[in-house]
Amino acid sequence: MEARVRKRYAAERRFKAFGFAAVAVSVLFLAFLLVTMAAKGIGGFTRMETSIQLDFPRSAVMVDPASVRGPGAQATLANAGLGKLIRDSATATYGEEIGKELFGDGARRELAQQIIDDPSMLERQVTVSLPVASNIDIAAKSDGDAASEALVAEIEAAGGEFSRHYNEDFLTASDATDPSAVGVWGALKGSLLTILVTMSLAFPIGVLSAVYLEEFAPRNRITDMIEVSINNLAAVPSIIFGLLGLAVFLNFMHLPRSAPLVGGLTLALMTMPVIVIAGRNAIKAVPPSIRDAALGVGASKMQVVFHHVLPLALPGILTGTIIGMARALGETAPLLMIGMRAFIASPPDTITSPASVLPVQIFLWSDEVDRGFVEKTSAAIIVLLIFMLLMNGLAIYLRNRFERRW
Repeated sequence: MEARVRKRYAAERRFKAFGFAAVAVSVLFLAFLLVTMAAKGIGGFTRMETSIQLDFPRSAVMVDPASVRGPGAQATLANAGLGKLIRDSATATYGEEIGKELFGDGARRELAQQIIDDPSMLERQVTVSLPVASNIDIAAKSDGDAASEALVAEIEAAGGEFSRHYNEDFLTASDATDPSAVGVWGALKGSLLTILVTMSLAFPIGVLSAVYLEEFAPRNRITDMIEVSINNLAAVPSIIFGLLGLAVFLNFMHLPRSAPLVGGLTLALMTMPVIVIAGRNAIKAVPPSIRDAALGVGASKMQVVFHHVLPLALPGILTGTIIGMARALGETAPLLMIGMRAFIASPPDTITSPASVLPVQIFLWSDEVDRGFVEKTSAAIIVLLIFMLLMNGLAIYLRNRFERRW
């Protein structure tokens, strides 16, 4: 007997050790992922800038300071020749070879914003700090190729200095062809609109479907077929839902391509089975005594379900919703199938405007040849992880807020 007891205790210790090892390995992989993403992407939230002297009165920029005080200031400055002024000034300071490569589109946009903030710059000679081109930016951060690092050395030898600044444009701008001018706001707003459409459709329809199937539906072959179909849909690959969205929402209903509305509808089809299954399990877990007590005091079937059962099942339903939303936030394949991989240079205004989403934006940037997009891709992954944590945190808060104990 003592030998058998010792054997059971040894087995228990081994099980605890295996469990601890499994948790430790999971934590190590998670830490490796987070550290790697932070090391590669933290530079995307900063940019290297250098100062350049601009002489507006002697330049070809002929813009009335009064014209940049209205709502059309950006459009006015976009065609004012600011890029040529920056290149000419850089060429005069560092030579032609460096001057044509020192600054990119990000510098022109930053200069336009500075002029909007201070239109009097157009009337005098000024020294401004502008972000450098992406290849020089990477080299100044000690991660560039040999040619870019040689350019940085020449600029510093000529008296140029680089300073690191917070890159606010990365969180406020949209996609661009130049890595120095790209941002995630357009994709982030597209993701938010898409998730709002998904939640608005999948959650109420999924919950009502779960309530009907568990509380009201008769037990017959049709109900059994519906239950089997829902269970099978929860395991269908996401790209199949993309093909369904392409066939129904675009080819048949002719909804706008690459819009959050179509993306939300497609993701709602994918998320709904998960919510239905989780909702049915949560409703089934409510003790029968709750139903019996409500019926005993004269409540109708509808009142029992919506006044007593559903509030008690809501935390479990929200748990399934969190799982479904987390899956939807990171999906790329179904959105690629419905055309949400277009180049979108401005944030969407409505759910019918052309838009991209963060997972697709990350996928597109990862396929770019320019090394500047590598850093921006890792930074966008960090933004996506934070966005998912915030959305899941909100759902967890709501779940805990409605949780009740009996």
